Amino acid sequence: MTIPPDFPRHVSAVHESTDRLLVSLGKLDDAAIGEPSLLPGWTRGHVLAHLARNADALVNLLTWARTGVRTPMYASTAARDGDIERDADRPLATHLEDLQESAGRFEAAAQALPEDRRAYEVEMRNGVVERADRLALRRLAEVELHHVDLGVGYAVEQLPPAFVDSELDFLTQIKFAGHPELPALELRADDGRRWRTGRQDAPGTAPAPAVVVSGAPADLVGWLTGRADGGRLDTPGAALPVIPPL
Repeated sequence: MTIPPDFPRHVSAVHESTDRLLVSLGKLDDAAIGEPSLLPGWTRGHVLAHLARNADALVNLLTWARTGVRTPMYASTAARDGDIERDADRPLATHLEDLQESAGRFEAAAQALPEDRRAYEVEMRNGVVERADRLALRRLAEVELHHVDLGVGYAVEQLPPAFVDSELDFLTQIKFAGHPELPALELRADDGRRWRTGRQDAPGTAPAPAVVVSGAPADLVGWLTGRADGGRLDTPGAALPVIPPL
């Protein structure tokens, strides 16, 4: 896939996305923080705690890229999960302060990354290797998709078009490319664009026909990320495939 050429623009998009999230949260109260989110088993407080700690985890990776000193995202999976559980039940004001401060640390770390270190590769959770100049897009996906997960009126169709485009590229060309649990797919946006992803045919075998899935780009992202059921998508002559968990 083409590496994003404009790291500062993506950092700015994260800032704008975070501001929209904070505006939505300002309409809530302490009781709403303890209510279920759209993610099974997580309250809104769990989602917010995860977002704050994810910002700090990405600061670790940006520091690694800048210094060359290995700095894992999280000390361990248990530590990550424990931090989320510890922070989930805090009052709204505490969550807001933590989100603002952790977002500021992320932005400062991104701005401190020299241009000649942006191609440096770091290791994310679960061994995924990523270039430093894609970490802002990773953060943008966290903020945008978890904003939807909070169930505060921010819907898939409100996702910024630029984010939708970058996320479709990521999902089709990286996340689900060659995925053995997903049939070969041809995604067709209603603006004429197309993407291929999913299972690849074994060498020497006849290619299997791809399942064609058509719809608005935001609806495609919603379905591929588990944020929508795909009810607005069209799959002529085939059932809509089940998407593996992200």
